[in-house]
Amino acid sequence: MDSAYQHILIAADFSSHTDEVCEKARALAERYQATLSLCHIVEDFPLTDFAYEPMISVDIDMRDALLEAGRKQLAKLAEKIHIPPAQQWVECGSPGHDIVRIADDKQVDLIVVGSHGRHGIKLLLGSTANAVLHHAHCDVLAVRLRDD
Repeated sequence: MDSAYQHILIAADFSSHTDEVCEKARALAERYQATLSLCHIVEDFPLTDFAYEPMISVDIDMRDALLEAGRKQLAKLAEKIHIPPAQQWVECGSPGHDIVRIADDKQVDLIVVGSHGRHGIKLLLGSTANAVLHHAHCDVLAVRLRDD
């Protein structure tokens, strides 16, 4: 069985540790001569009104603005590590679920994530890394990140 990775997906969260995660993935891609791809999932935060009516999704204009900002940020990151536009994906949804789905769709055999993300409302990469680890159909490298 050949254990060399063919397609490595970086799940970027744009935290202060993103460069560290990308560098680990880039080094592995170089070692295995693997395709390197990059994705970012804009979390689709549900909103409720004060009466706790059924959940509604984030406003369409807001979602489009977040997606556009994500695309710009991902393109800048991709340029730094030489990933072509065809290997960059920005979507709106649930990070844990959609990273795994993209990996499946694109025949990825290694997902690289940071082991923690932002603070406050964006404190999601801990749970994202955990969800990816438990649901991925391929190997997952959780890069251990130290707090600043």
